[in-house]
Amino acid sequence: MIEFLQAHWLDLTTTILGLAYILLEYRASVWMWVVGFLMQVLGIVLYYQKGLYADCGMEFYYLAMTLYGWWRWVYAKRAKVQSAELAAKQELPISHFPRHLLLPWALLIAALWSGIYWLLVTFTNSNVPLADSFTTALSIIGIWALAHKYLEQWFIWIAVDIVTCVLYYYKEIPFKASLYALYVIIAIAGYFKWRRLLSEQP
Repeated sequence: MIEFLQAHWLDLTTTILGLAYILLEYRASVWMWVVGFLMQVLGIVLYYQKGLYADCGMEFYYLAMTLYGWWRWVYAKRAKVQSAELAAKQELPISHFPRHLLLPWALLIAALWSGIYWLLVTFTNSNVPLADSFTTALSIIGIWALAHKYLEQWFIWIAVDIVTCVLYYYKEIPFKASLYALYVIIAIAGYFKWRRLLSEQP
């Protein structure tokens, strides 16, 4: 048992942090960005060791987006918030994904998926380039939508979580694979939680 835990300590640690992260996201808590930053630092090491190169590279993007997300949730829209209560809390309100961005972002996802897939096939020994590039491309948009606090970001994460769960079981990362299975359930619940919070906003 000890040997198993020693061999999987990175997987286990990032799983615990990931659970804290998704629960904080469910509550729309700004502290999710702090937990996410630490999780992603450790994730870089884990994914590199497992040959998930697109996921490894994605963690660097996540690190930058956690800083951006923290800044945007706490400070960027403070002056524009209409509600006195929200302004006092310095919170960015939940909103809908702008419809005029749907087509451009869908095309961007397709372009990113193709480009990352080509990079993995051409320059790495990845044996899961299709799934790895898909989750990476979709996650690029998902974390951006989360930083803007769009309700529909949950739909993106549901798709990412399902594919990632299967991928991680295949790559023998059992703790995080189980976590992503739980993520699917929490993401569905999170959507309804955020939708209720959105309806309660002035």
